[in-house]
Amino acid sequence: MTAGSLTEAAHLLHTSQPTVSRELARFEKVIGLKLFERVRGRLHPTVQGLRLFEEVQRSWYGLDRIVSAAESLREFRQGELSIACLPVFSQSFLPQLLQPFLARYPDVSLNIVPQESPLLEEWLSAQRHDLGLTETLHMPAGTERTELLSLDEVCVLPPGHPLAAKEILTPEDFHSENYISLSRTDSYRQLLDQLFTENQVKRRMIVETHSAASVCAMVRAGVGVSVVNPLTALDYAASGLVVRRFSIAVPFTVSLIRPLHRPSSALVQAFSEHLQAGLPKLVTSLDAILSSATTA
Repeated sequence: MTAGSLTEAAHLLHTSQPTVSRELARFEKVIGLKLFERVRGRLHPTVQGLRLFEEVQRSWYGLDRIVSAAESLREFRQGELSIACLPVFSQSFLPQLLQPFLARYPDVSLNIVPQESPLLEEWLSAQRHDLGLTETLHMPAGTERTELLSLDEVCVLPPGHPLAAKEILTPEDFHSENYISLSRTDSYRQLLDQLFTENQVKRRMIVETHSAASVCAMVRAGVGVSVVNPLTALDYAASGLVVRRFSIAVPFTVSLIRPLHRPSSALVQAFSEHLQAGLPKLVTSLDAILSSATTA
């Protein structure tokens, strides 16, 4: 079809002209179609021959795509990864870590699904996603947990707030301060409420919200003060939020959850390793911000 003659076809196939002529005649006999007309020593494709050639081309391109896709999957150039996580993670460290990963694997697509607990853990237990990121210390059924990071909660203040002169804040520093809190159902809210009660500290609870990002945005705007997870605080520090250490350790843990009964892949492993390598850099950034605070 493409060569125009048996001699040229034989040259392309690295064989002899009689061999090509014999195989063509055999093929026409097998399929019961005349593929070429022989006019003055040259081959001219018949209508049936042209249509069959189109089908062969489509099949060949399809096979070529399959081979190419398999090669891409071997090299992680293609693939899809589904990650369920707490909303705080999709708003804090994940955006920073995704860029270098996608730069390395540009044809990989990621599906990030933010969800609050306990529904997040239920989804992971049901094997609905490739990976999960949560703050829980407990493994949902049918999963395995790897601790990626553990940092203490931090104090956040508006720019220019008097307490910003201190390097470390105590519970007593929050007495009578306008305080922005997470939802009453949040486990960290409950832990902090208990801590302030034990220290006989009464805060002015003026705003309650479900998002640490909302807390930080309101604090930055001067609405009040708060204690939040360090990852969200780190995001807002670049835009003016003041971050200080808290005198009482309130651990905030990031856990990687892998469903045990969902097929794994080299892509899942590659992304897991990328997370483990990238998170320590965030710790360094947070330490730099906290260390920059000077005692009044």
